[in-house]
Amino acid sequence: MVADLRRCVGCQTCTAACKQANGTPPGVQWRRVLDLETGEYPEVKRAFVPVGCMHCDDPPCMHVCPSTATRKRPDGIVTIDYDLCIGCGYCMVACPYEARAKVDGVATKCTFCVDRIDAGLANGLKPGVDPEATPACVNSCIAKALHFGDADDPQSNLSGLLAENQSFRLSEDLETGPNIFYLWDKAL
Repeated sequence: MVADLRRCVGCQTCTAACKQANGTPPGVQWRRVLDLETGEYPEVKRAFVPVGCMHCDDPPCMHVCPSTATRKRPDGIVTIDYDLCIGCGYCMVACPYEARAKVDGVATKCTFCVDRIDAGLANGLKPGVDPEATPACVNSCIAKALHFGDADDPQSNLSGLLAENQSFRLSEDLETGPNIFYLWDKAL
């Protein structure tokens, strides 16, 4: 996923779309938008940063799961098998992005709307291109700040965005390999 911080207006539409699509209970938000202020008066600026599960290359949540409920799919999406989750909360503690919540005795988190992706793929659709195979948060973004696709595919929309712009990932120093990239300026 790519989040273009130059376009995000902090409207929280992605948060609402995620909540509606996944039926999360009150107080549980898999997709949030942080409102950050930088600078000193009179040069104060605001930045809005969409956050959630980073679907890490090396997810710490998966390594601490004693029941193997947390898994990483071949396409990179980190999932939770609710039938295997014992609700111990180890994954919640291990996640440096605070992206998990406990609901009805099991850990929950953003899945990039994996059911939509799988159904779309089964019907020959392309995630990130066809809305029916794309996460709800991306489809709902009124500012077109969120993008989804295969960053490893040189022909994908994400590859183009990453090549043309400077990007960063949250807490890269932790070496988890987060897979939400943030754009903030044009490439040099």
